[in-house]
Amino acid sequence: MNHKATQDDVYELSSAIQEREFEPLLDTEEAAALLKIHPKTLQRLARNGEIAGIQIGRLWRFRASALNRWLERMAS
Repeated sequence: MNHKATQDDVYELSSAIQEREFEPLLDTEEAAALLKIHPKTLQRLARNGEIAGIQIGRLWRFRASALNRWLERMAS
């Protein structure tokens, strides 16, 4: 049986690849709300290198996956 990729197949594959390569960034308030900590505490943790964050100018951005890894480290 010969399976030919449809436009939908190509779109699904493209979407899956993009999702793996790009993860939307959370701002400080969003990330802090997920962790249930104060935004300033999160910024201090990022500044000290205790949690992964990206500083763009004066603003911090965080990946949800990095927050999850940090939580897992804290729990173990």
